[in-house]
Amino acid sequence: MSRFVRASKYRHVFGQPAKKEYGYENIKVTSSAWDTNFISASGQYISVNWNASGGGAFAILPLPSPFQTVPGLPQKLPDSLPLARSHTATVLDTDWSPHNDSIVASCGEDGKVMIWKVEESVFEGWGQENWIPQDFDPVARIDASPRKVGQVLFHPTAANVLASASGEYTVKLWDLANPEEARSTLTGHGDAIQSLSFNPTGTLLATTCRDRKLRLFDPRAGGEAVRVADGHGGIKGSRVVWMGDLDRIATTGFSKMSDRQVAIWETGGLGNVKTIVLDQSSGVVMPFWSDNNILFLAGKGDGNIRYYEYDSDTLHALSEHKSSDPQRGMCFLPRRALNVGECEIARAYKVQSSSIEPIAFIVPRKADSFQSDIFPPAPSSEPSLSASEFFSGKYAPRNVVDLSSGTNFASSAPLLTVPTATPTVSAPPPVPAVVRSNSCNAPAVSPVIPQQESAPLARASPELISTAPGVEMRREQAIDTDLALKEENARLASELREAREKIRNLELLVESIRANSRKAAEMLQTALH
Repeated sequence: MSRFVRASKYRHVFGQPAKKEYGYENIKVTSSAWDTNFISASGQYISVNWNASGGGAFAILPLPSPFQTVPGLPQKLPDSLPLARSHTATVLDTDWSPHNDSIVASCGEDGKVMIWKVEESVFEGWGQENWIPQDFDPVARIDASPRKVGQVLFHPTAANVLASASGEYTVKLWDLANPEEARSTLTGHGDAIQSLSFNPTGTLLATTCRDRKLRLFDPRAGGEAVRVADGHGGIKGSRVVWMGDLDRIATTGFSKMSDRQVAIWETGGLGNVKTIVLDQSSGVVMPFWSDNNILFLAGKGDGNIRYYEYDSDTLHALSEHKSSDPQRGMCFLPRRALNVGECEIARAYKVQSSSIEPIAFIVPRKADSFQSDIFPPAPSSEPSLSASEFFSGKYAPRNVVDLSSGTNFASSAPLLTVPTATPTVSAPPPVPAVVRSNSCNAPAVSPVIPQQESAPLARASPELISTAPGVEMRREQAIDTDLALKEENARLASELREAREKIRNLELLVESIRANSRKAAEMLQTALH
């Protein structure tokens, strides 16, 4: 064993569960076997798939905190409470708008997608004498599919854009201002879609599917995937999450031998970078990414939450939050709503058999001031694009917020479009037992595929910085030279990024033209016969 401990400011992060009176009890979680998280959170509210008779329903509740009670609401919820009931069959998934904490979308087995707006007045007088619960009414209904709709997901940067995945094995993108017809339809899945995830700017969409394929789509172009790779070998549930501004995707799934796995993929050709075997449990693993470069893994039916720090294509095990109560579902709070005063870098909401437990992940520090090194800018509630601008092809960086001052500004991260690689070429499937991590102290493994490093900055010659006469003048000249070279290096790197983006856009255009040509040729051949 190495004597040296890897330096990391997140090495001592721990999960702090809320006191019992800070959460919710008497939760009637849905009994549906459909694989979703059952819960979703905005900066103000949570939604929970509910076990209700007479059609589908979900509950909307004020956001509980791990540090205090919810004002005006009892810890044990009443048996009768306001629900969102307009679905005629079981509700399967919900998702809150990243741009409005009061807007939530839902979908269900009835093939409908519904949009709901929450008014704060709904929660006045809860549980008091003569209080009568008033159910929520949707502000929009969309006939999304003749079959069930299993997932909904808001676009991260464009206002009022929603993706839905249906039993027709398609993903549809909707402009909620004009929901009569889908603006884009993504096809090519061979079986049920299991999860979907946008990249931070929403220019790419990744999906996992029961046909064991990992796919990458241009959500605006529609049609089939521009990248397809063999995913996890097992048929059980697989999930995908985009790793922030990194050019990487994380997936969880099962091997052919039913080992639970987590895998990292590069988006250039959907090549498998690393695969780690977690254990042999049977519950689906839910992945959640934090912009602190931390990947949280929570298995359904497990009581623990593992978390890893990602660095140089390696997942370094940090620790795990352990509990004797198994989780049925889980979600994480948007980072802009965290309690920075408590050094809370992430917050999970854990759905148990009949309760919801907030869990704060905290960096133990005694400083009273804002800790900028552990709080990178968080995605803002301000959209970067309108729906019409997004579907017309406009690109824009996502807006982020400084958690210290609350200032919003455009992210400086490079825009990711379709990566350069030959489409429909499957990458090798992840190899099981690359690393076996039954313990949080498992050592990290060196990356399988090395990252390309940028050109090193030129340094001043050692002869200039010597003890010879005139050393101060030469040292100043060396510093000036070094600064000039750094500026030139940054300018060239920026130009290179722009050039790569243009190349990616051109390649996407070429692939779209080729796809249209193939379709035209097939139609012509059919007409001739």
